[in-house]
Amino acid sequence: MRKPNIAILGATGVVGREITSITTELGVEFESIKFLSSAKSAGSKIEFQGKEYTVEEAKPESFDGVDIVMASAGGGTSKHFAPEIVKRGGVIIDNSSAFRMEKDVPLVIAGVNDEDLRNHKGIIANPNCSTSQLMLVLKPLHEKAKIKRLIVSTYQAVSGAGLKAMNELTANTEAHMSGKEFTNEAFKKPIAFNVIPQIDVFTENGYTKEEMKVTNETKKILHLPEETPISCTAVRVPVYRGHSEAVDIEFEESITPSEVRDILKDAYGVTVIDDIDNYEYPTTRDADGKDPVYVGRIRKNIAFDNGISLWCVADNLRIGAALNTVRICKKVIEMGLFGNK
Repeated sequence: MRKPNIAILGATGVVGREITSITTELGVEFESIKFLSSAKSAGSKIEFQGKEYTVEEAKPESFDGVDIVMASAGGGTSKHFAPEIVKRGGVIIDNSSAFRMEKDVPLVIAGVNDEDLRNHKGIIANPNCSTSQLMLVLKPLHEKAKIKRLIVSTYQAVSGAGLKAMNELTANTEAHMSGKEFTNEAFKKPIAFNVIPQIDVFTENGYTKEEMKVTNETKKILHLPEETPISCTAVRVPVYRGHSEAVDIEFEESITPSEVRDILKDAYGVTVIDDIDNYEYPTTRDADGKDPVYVGRIRKNIAFDNGISLWCVADNLRIGAALNTVRICKKVIEMGLFGNK
């Protein structure tokens, strides 16, 4: 099988740079690679695998001869370029929310629902970062005992809102510590030394778009019945990197905390840290810069029948965005799902 020609769209952004780095880490084989961005960042240089590349402005003709595009440039950009990529015979693996809930677009977590990739028509969607880490934990448990009901509370790092949000946490903290006035822009409330129970805008049902993404994307990825009760509360916390989640699951069948630990110890992409006698459980510092989803605080949920509660943590810029994008790219290559498919 021939090696693909690859492009990274949004190459100069936070996630785009992670994609570039992980492409090397995972040993993705390619014939050629190009780095694309907006006109503002075009002309900048990127060092990659011992060579210097000039970032090009993304235009429709940029995708001529490109087989796979890993995109992290925002929903508007993806909607603009996806038809051009598909028209030219390419496959776009998109990090934005633009196509996630479209019926004909597979929403994929590598290692969870790889077979859905076979149904792609040129567009593959990467799930929301908070959904991504959750799926690697839930999939093997669902296979064992069938999810009946799910409640998730997320505690999400500012990097999920981009570089501007990360800079605002720094500036807001410095201003607070020195007693200076500060006007927040990236968030509706000050983020320093604060917890904000809002991520994205509110919808008609009182949930935010972020919370509904977790609900709807979970059902799509795990192929759950539409009537499956799922509720999420998404919270922004003053952490630079790493999303944490408190997860309460009611199963159709009986399952014990011990069985959950054993299942997750063998699960793809998951590491269990769970020894409360020695205060061992995962935190965002454990996950920073690493690939696994870390799970701990596994216990019987005393509010549900057949209930389990657990805590999971992951580096949102890796598993929640860049890592899964590159893993999908590798799967597309391995499964021969580019070119003539």
